[in-house]
Order: sequence, then C-alpha cells, then structure tokens
Amino acid sequence: MAESTVTGQVHLIEPTKSFGQKGFRKRLVVLQQTRGKFTNYVPLDFVGDACASVDDMKVGDTVTVSYRLAGRKWQRDEGSEVRFFLSAEATGFEFADSNRPAARPVAVAEDRESGYDADDDDAPF
Repeated sequence: MAESTVTGQVHLIEPTKSFGQKGFRKRLVVLQQTRGKFTNYVPLDFVGDACASVDDMKVGDTVTVSYRLAGRKWQRDEGSEVRFFLSAEATGFEFADSNRPAARPVAVAEDRESGYDADDDDAPF
C-alpha cells in the first residue's frame, strides 16, 4: 500500500506505552492543523523502535509525517460484537523548519504483527 504524508504542528507527544506479554510498544503523536475556522487533530502511532525517533520532536514543531494506514479486527469472544480499529502508523518524519537537523530515520517492521500477539486481548487496538 502506498504511503501518504500529513503536515501539521505537534500538539501532543505521549510517553511510550507497552502492551501485552511481548512488550508491543507505541507512542502517540498528535498533529494540529488549522483550516479556516476548524481545527483538525491527527493522531499518529509510532511503533516499536520508531518510538525513540519522537524524542527529537517538541510540542509546537511543524513536521511532515509519512504514514500508512493499519486496520485491525477485534472481538473479545464468539458472542461479542466485532470491532474494527484504524490507525495511522508513522513511517518517518521531517521537520518543516530548515534550521532543524534532519529527523532520525524511523525503523518500521515490515511485518506489523511481529510486535504483538493477535490473541492477546489486553488492549483492543
């Protein structure tokens, strides 16, 4: 699937969180885009080793993030409702300010599921 990009001002950077027994890690970065009278907030997940690349960002920075869409089906048990989740998984970023150093490359595993156990129901994402 082709990657897309989004540009915005860093609004929020969460600490890295770990999930499941295998230690799947992700870090949420939210970009803010103001378009006319509306403000758009774009959540992006940095996963695995890419979590550390976010250390170079600061709230207020303007960045362009490359991402790919990742979807997941989740169901607690046979009789429960099936839920679908969509996330934008960051694959790299650049600072818009030419005075900033280039961003560190983001390491993204080719097999997205290698970082977590699909049978682990600790977190429905």
